[in-house]
Amino acid sequence: MNQTNQDNQLTLHELVHKGKEVAAYVKNKWLLLVGALIIGSVIGICYALFKKNQYKASLSFVLAEQGGGGGGLSAYAGIASQFGIDLGGVGESSSLFQGDNILEFIRSQRMITQTLLSKVDLEGEQVVLANRYAMASGFRADWDEESQLKDFSFAATALPSGNPLQDSLIQVLYRHIVKKSLTVVKPDKKLNIIQVSTKSTDELFAKTFTEQLIHRVMNFYVETKTKKEQDNLNILTHQVDSVRKELYAAIGGVAAATDANPNPNRALQQLGVSSQRRRVDVQANSAILEELVKNQELAKISLRKEMPILQIIDRPILPLESDVMGPIKGALIGAFLLVFLTASALIARVLLKSIH
Repeated sequence: MNQTNQDNQLTLHELVHKGKEVAAYVKNKWLLLVGALIIGSVIGICYALFKKNQYKASLSFVLAEQGGGGGGLSAYAGIASQFGIDLGGVGESSSLFQGDNILEFIRSQRMITQTLLSKVDLEGEQVVLANRYAMASGFRADWDEESQLKDFSFAATALPSGNPLQDSLIQVLYRHIVKKSLTVVKPDKKLNIIQVSTKSTDELFAKTFTEQLIHRVMNFYVETKTKKEQDNLNILTHQVDSVRKELYAAIGGVAAATDANPNPNRALQQLGVSSQRRRVDVQANSAILEELVKNQELAKISLRKEMPILQIIDRPILPLESDVMGPIKGALIGAFLLVFLTASALIARVLLKSIH
């Protein structure tokens, strides 16, 4: 037991001695540390002055489904079924955009490439966002060095554009923006709030791209969610207009037949046949129109039931958040890092010498 204590005391003594030796060695190299301090400060200042600032545009919105449990709309289901109208499954929710599907959809190639190839007004000029991003991300400078790409410019078209070069290059931008610039997250998994952020050295591009992307996502989402009900309503509206036109024509026919024979001879029944036929048409078209109008109103209810709620909470506002680094901050960070690395190298050198 006493021998063990002595060994422990000896080890601790050696450790303290080694610490003093390292401290003395580092202290003797104070000129080297001062040099590292000065050089690190200069490097930090240069980095701050020549570094391209990254701007971040963030937009958040809430996604909510209408009438998840059906609510009052379930009362219309029985009535609608009598007229052959399907309300789209009261109490059922579409799985197309459930959970994290919406996050992947925002990051999808379709949405991003369509947004990049859209033409918008920036600083009073109509520009294609892909050209702006190619310049901000450095691709434009690389392409200018190649004769085939030097004068290339993206055109605002749908994909595939028919131009293999444009289709190929837009895929390059898509992969880069998903990997380097675009972030889509749910800050709170319990809520349906989604936050989309875009980073770029081009402040206006970051803001405009984020807004345009969400605008396209929302339009596609609403269109997809309501397509079945909207198609049904369009068909019913066309039928209502057609039957109403036939009804008005039949009413006009009754009036014309009556005017042709204002005082028909009761002994000649043939003279009243035309007028009676028109009256039958009026009655039939009136009954059909009444049912179609009911169906049309039920279809409108179904469409409103399926219409999702997409409400933007926060929009990006200029000036955007940026990682601007001033010369003083750059000097402090540069000096600290270089002094730390220099001191670490000196300490490692002393320890290696003691081992050998």
